[in-house]
Amino acid sequence: MNSKILVISESCNLKYILTDSMKRPKQQLGEIIREVGEIFNIEQASKILNISRNESSKMLARWAKQGWLSRIQRGLYTAVSIDAITTDRALADAWLLVPELFSPAYISGWSAAEHWDLTEQIFKDICVVTERPVPYKTREVHNVKFFLTHIKNASTFGTKSIWRQERKILLSDPHKTIIDMLYDPRLGGGIQHVVDCFTEYLKSPHSNPEILGSYAEKLGNGAVFKRLGFLCEKNLGKEHLLTLLCKSHLTKGNAYFDPKFKEGNLITRWKLFVPIKLIHAQ
Repeated sequence: MNSKILVISESCNLKYILTDSMKRPKQQLGEIIREVGEIFNIEQASKILNISRNESSKMLARWAKQGWLSRIQRGLYTAVSIDAITTDRALADAWLLVPELFSPAYISGWSAAEHWDLTEQIFKDICVVTERPVPYKTREVHNVKFFLTHIKNASTFGTKSIWRQERKILLSDPHKTIIDMLYDPRLGGGIQHVVDCFTEYLKSPHSNPEILGSYAEKLGNGAVFKRLGFLCEKNLGKEHLLTLLCKSHLTKGNAYFDPKFKEGNLITRWKLFVPIKLIHAQ
């Protein structure tokens, strides 16, 4: 028997009470949304409404059939706005899905570059770095497309917590955003856009070569040092401390500036194949 009660009226010395199990569904749904926001799972609903997990599961499934909820994946739901034409709609804030679907993970690449004003380009898809193995680079959930990259232990440094609808979302800081895009240029939408973001980073208030170098060392990827070293030499000079740091961490073997296009001239001092247009670009 549910002991939690709500006094709703008092007349002629008689108290009329309403238990949680007797509340109207809209009241229950409203209580869940107030507590955890528009995205929630079976366990959260069970705890908030003080009902069993089995009851919660059946209730949420019923609400989904009635059109009040939309099922994101097994056990995970989102509330449907009153004016929504269909329950199969995109979320108002799709970033909220990232910790639910891919944790441990954070938003990076072009999505983070937009946030930190390192680019004026607008990307529809959300760029995510996750520590989970990813069988596919792209995934569409609830009409939202995610571009996924797996980097081991990536979330242990270089992330910032931001709050969206009272939920904590991890986002790469400006320095980690650059390092991630140099690790995998696809995170930046291609090497030319990565170069543009790097140039903008150097001009921005975020610019900090010392932090950039320390992040590269923490990641410990040889190709990152080669790409970063080439860009630093071109933009900061051969004798800059970050350029010298990258040179001291060069690994054996050659790398491509953009692995998607295996072409370009070999810059032997950086052991890096660079597209001709980037070599001569100012």
